Amino acid sequence: MNLTGVGRRYGRRRPWVLRDVRLELPAGALVRIEGGNGGGKSTLLRIIAGLDTPTEGRVAGRPPRTAYVPERFPAALPLTAGSYLTHLGRVHGLPGAEAARRAAEGLERFGAAAYARTPMAELSKGTSQKVAVAQALLAEPGLLVLDEAWTGLDGPARAELDRAVTERTAAGGTVVFVDHDPARLAGLPDAHHRIGGGTLTPEAAAAHGPSVRIHAVGPPGAEPPPGPAAAPAPGGGYVLTVDAARSDALLRELLTARPPWHIRAVEEPK
Repeated sequence: MNLTGVGRRYGRRRPWVLRDVRLELPAGALVRIEGGNGGGKSTLLRIIAGLDTPTEGRVAGRPPRTAYVPERFPAALPLTAGSYLTHLGRVHGLPGAEAARRAAEGLERFGAAAYARTPMAELSKGTSQKVAVAQALLAEPGLLVLDEAWTGLDGPARAELDRAVTERTAAGGTVVFVDHDPARLAGLPDAHHRIGGGTLTPEAAAAHGPSVRIHAVGPPGAEPPPGPAAAPAPGGGYVLTVDAARSDALLRELLTARPPWHIRAVEEPK
């Protein structure tokens, strides 16, 4: 997907929010967008997702299945969480039974299964955000756009969203995200871009720091999580090598899995 010369402003007399943005989003890439408040990050993400139209320039090559998660999900809908997700699944072309199955799996994955029959308007901010993330992953999108999507999620749900991001890129999907936490998905993005003064500039990818080796044994038949380098370990399980900055997130992911992994050893960087 490519954005060429894209600019956006609201009304003739208002200043430009974005100007002459040029951005390539290859398949399978994880791209982080950074910048100060009011700098145009959300506007850019909405253009990438197809929700806003640029005033000038063009966007080409957007995958047919694109999903978007905003920081605050509009939950005041006359549907329950389960029926909303099932309806969206059918909109995406899934048969009714398959849509209902994926809806239930999505709610279960993000810890919101107990709210399947709760009206959307009665959900808390955190639970609404879990539904928002579940709906974005329903149809295995080729382009996933996350605008502060982790905001409001509890620890296990944030770790599950991290995992879902790595699954999407491993499957060839493109993920573009903004998050206020500088450690979010640390060491994984293929590209960083910063918005300032209405323009977008690339930044050097963060250098890989020291690595942590984690010897973990999963439940029978369990595969190691995507992202870290994995090698079979003597005596069973895997040795997972991950950047030190992301080691806590990986440990949390392993320990909160259902069923959890057993951690035999953690070798800290020397």
